[in-house]
Amino acid sequence: MLFTGAGARAFCAGLDLKEFLAATVEEDPARARIVRRCFKSIRDCALPTIAAVNGPALGAGTVLASVCDIRLASETAKFGMPEINVGRCGGASHMGRHLPQGMLRKMFFTGEPIDAAEAYRFGFVQEVLAPEALMGAARALAAKVAEKSPLGLRLGKQALNQIEFLPVDEGYQIEQQFSTILMKTEDAREATAAAVEKRKPVWKGR
Repeated sequence: MLFTGAGARAFCAGLDLKEFLAATVEEDPARARIVRRCFKSIRDCALPTIAAVNGPALGAGTVLASVCDIRLASETAKFGMPEINVGRCGGASHMGRHLPQGMLRKMFFTGEPIDAAEAYRFGFVQEVLAPEALMGAARALAAKVAEKSPLGLRLGKQALNQIEFLPVDEGYQIEQQFSTILMKTEDAREATAAAVEKRKPVWKGR
């Protein structure tokens, strides 16, 4: 699944400030639950997700990029958590998966964004491209991922999500359990046969 912004102005500029002004304290928890469910649905999406960040990603926009599995960024992209500037908190728990605490807190306390080059330097984005090359590279990456076994991708992503915060030995044991589950499928046998026979695999989804 590929996420990008409509047009060239921004990837996602975050939530509408007029909504904040109109909202009441009593309404805020319900609105917050909707936002959490949105981001969780992307992070838990059965298949890999790619963010093609074509411009500024601010506030909720930065979180949206962070919950995708892979991030490619245009040279014009920026990432920021400006909530401190508008009387809000949010996003640090998601961004803390990717950034060192010092950088995370600098972004949080100043509200100042980082550019694509700095995001790449800290490992938040995996590639920075010229604006005109971004979507071609994102689609090529998505096509390469799509060639893999759908079952392998689904089980692999479940494993990656489960082991992310675990100690190495415990996490590796869970990976091996998923590998055993995958070993029982026709597609796993087809993957091995195709590698031995030096041909493209034909996936059956079972």
